Amino acid sequence: MLSTADFNLVRDLVRSRSGVVLDDEKAYLADSRLRQLAKDVGMASATEVVATVRAGRNAALTQKMVEAMTTNETSFFRDGHPFEALQTVIVPELMRRRAAERRLTIWCGACSTGQEPYSVAMVLREHFPSLSGWDVRILATDLCTDILARARSGRYTQMEIGRGMPQDLLAKYFDRDGTGWVVRDTLRKLVEFRQYNLLSETTPIGSVDVIFMRNVLIYFDIPTKHAILDRARGALRTDGYLFLGGSETTWNLHDGFARVPCGRAHFYRVLNIGPPVARPRAG
Repeated sequence: MLSTADFNLVRDLVRSRSGVVLDDEKAYLADSRLRQLAKDVGMASATEVVATVRAGRNAALTQKMVEAMTTNETSFFRDGHPFEALQTVIVPELMRRRAAERRLTIWCGACSTGQEPYSVAMVLREHFPSLSGWDVRILATDLCTDILARARSGRYTQMEIGRGMPQDLLAKYFDRDGTGWVVRDTLRKLVEFRQYNLLSETTPIGSVDVIFMRNVLIYFDIPTKHAILDRARGALRTDGYLFLGGSETTWNLHDGFARVPCGRAHFYRVLNIGPPVARPRAG
């Protein structure tokens, strides 16, 4: 088990590099993940990983350690209702409003292994064939380089496919790949994957119509949550849509958004209250 000093070093680095807060109860999780990292990089133990990072001799290992502490839980069409809202309300509304410019931009923040942006792409391909003549951009970002590499590959295990993937869409957009599946190029080309840290002072893209940033804020402290919402508000067009996780809210975090019910889902709209307000930085 990691010593208290080692765990404190890990969580301080993770917080400063990613904003993720590891409380005392996560010491066991940190030890488990660092033991796996040690095995992956050919080291003897989690303690050796921390000692190497502490010595400052291996920047790549430090990044791998931070990435190992982030959570990458996701699935295709996760929670269902936001994708129903995208299909039945949001994209039709945006197509009417953007008819002159014929441009649509969607940002999936903290996209993990890619199931969310590929789900968005399937909604667009299945239900809005006229968008083939539009400039449609789906940008998917994440902090972790290894996770992004998996997302770009579009390769999924049978277990990952079994979590939320309808059989008709599986047959249409995936090919068998050994014991797993791989996304067809017709779908993969719709999604651009890029490394991006949500703590960055800038956003990876501007003038966004829809932001999916679901089940992300729960891992941060309050100042960091506010800062992330600030940047989301700065990137979102004034008539755009922000989706958070079902247990997440802007309430008491940021006064620049209004919650709007949409069927069995809900989204957030920008309130016209002037520029984002600066708040103290986390840490």
